[in-house]
This record gives sequence, C-alpha cells and structure tokens, in this order.
Amino acid sequence: MLKMKTQCETCQRSLSAQAEAYICSYECTYCVDCCTVHASRCPNCRGELVRRPRRQEASNEGG
Repeated sequence: MLKMKTQCETCQRSLSAQAEAYICSYECTYCVDCCTVHASRCPNCRGELVRRPRRQEASNEGG
C-alpha cells in the first residue's frame, strides 16, 4: 500500500491524504510549489515526480 506521507520533504508543509502532492517511485513526497521548484524531478533520486493519488476518507458505513 502506498504510504501517504503528511509533509512535504522540502518545505515541511502539511499534506493531508486528500491534498494535491507529488511523489517519486521511492515515495518521496512534495507539495505542488516544491514540485515546481524542482522541475518535477526528485532532488533525492532525480526520478520523475508524478501526482500522488488522493485517498478517500474512510466511510463509517459497514460493507
């Protein structure tokens, strides 16, 4: 399962599971602004940063 990190690795901005964020294949996580500053490249591995899927909040309904 994908780790949903809660902070940008560059600026420490808080990121909820529903926030727009970008990740590399190692799951390094960045906010939109830092992704732009890094030109969509992970500063750690130089891999491509892609939009992280948003996780839906858990439903209270059984199922």
